[in-house]
Amino acid sequence: MPLRYLIIGGGVAGTTAAETIRKNDPVGEITIVSDEPHRLYSRIMISKPHYFLGKVPAEHIWLKKESWYGEQKISLMAGKRAVRLDPDGKKVVLDDGTELGYDRLLLALGVCARRWKIPGADRKGVYYVRTLDDFRQYQPASKVARQGVVVGGGAIGFEMCEMMSLSGLETTLIIREGHYWDPVLDQTAGQMVESALENHGVRVIRGQYVTEALGDGSLTGVRTENGTEVPCRMAAVGIGGFCPHVLAEEAGIAVNWGIRTDGKMGTNRPDIWAAGDAAEYDDPIFGEPTVFGSWSNAQNHGRVAGINMSGGDETYSRVTFYAVSGFGLNIAFVGKVAPLPDRTFVSRGNPEVGYGRLVLKGNRLVGAQLINRTPEVSAITRLIETRKDISGHLDQLADAGFDLKRLP
Repeated sequence: MPLRYLIIGGGVAGTTAAETIRKNDPVGEITIVSDEPHRLYSRIMISKPHYFLGKVPAEHIWLKKESWYGEQKISLMAGKRAVRLDPDGKKVVLDDGTELGYDRLLLALGVCARRWKIPGADRKGVYYVRTLDDFRQYQPASKVARQGVVVGGGAIGFEMCEMMSLSGLETTLIIREGHYWDPVLDQTAGQMVESALENHGVRVIRGQYVTEALGDGSLTGVRTENGTEVPCRMAAVGIGGFCPHVLAEEAGIAVNWGIRTDGKMGTNRPDIWAAGDAAEYDDPIFGEPTVFGSWSNAQNHGRVAGINMSGGDETYSRVTFYAVSGFGLNIAFVGKVAPLPDRTFVSRGNPEVGYGRLVLKGNRLVGAQLINRTPEVSAITRLIETRKDISGHLDQLADAGFDLKRLP
């Protein structure tokens, strides 16, 4: 009997896994269940200015043709949500009562946008731009709103500020931290980001929570904790995300922030794997659990999971990378960048020529935060991968003029 592969999640991780499985197993039954009503599309493109402003044809969002699924003999059940998992009976129950059996299961659940929990959060004009349907509501609204507010000092907030600014909106950014992306970025880097925003007309309010979304039905403004009221007709909220791992947890699958996996993307239950933003995997490069939400990471997770689900043997071993650009800045994160207690930092460069911080754990380089220093990504990645002892090279790491490729 052909194997039955069931994939929960129709994004890049799940679709890449299905594509990989099909290459290795031409006869197995593959089903993808997606809670979105769409085939695979580019989440990256949603937040890019050229697409947002209509300078890129709308059809470029699609990464698979509708016919692709049939050609690959992959069944796509779109607009369906998995609500219960029975690992012992090897079946998944969907929200419409449908039961699907499987031999091998992949959980590619993604991450959900964290919602506001304040009075007025349900007003018309409050947006969370993560999915294509979110974008289709947000884009036309931005064309008629004269004032907009962005809440949250991360990558989503940065991109939303650029889209509002390019749309001609009077834009205000509200962050609860003392500087942008604190504590991931230090004050120097945070101020670089803020200066770029302010130089392009974005007002930045620091150290404030939004306590209420104002209006009567539709949004007319927001109020911060010190009583400041900011008028607006739309608010883009980017206050983080969470892994929707209740399905896995209730089935006895180990979870922490995400669904715990080994380096082969396998969970603690037999014949169940996890991949993408929802997977918290044992990283062989760093020797510690890792969660990292990026398109390339999810795609490679899906490939490794697909190989192992279809009889192969591969370990995920790749230095994570994420980049965002806008307002004249190119920001990149390589490897482990969180300011944990066992990390030390070496600053490199300055705001005028490009600034970054290299992240060390003991005598090893484990990560980097870079602003307008992205040409150094490849050299830094190599140093992380090779696990070199760099304790004797700290002066060179701090010298912005030193070529990191010269390190052994």
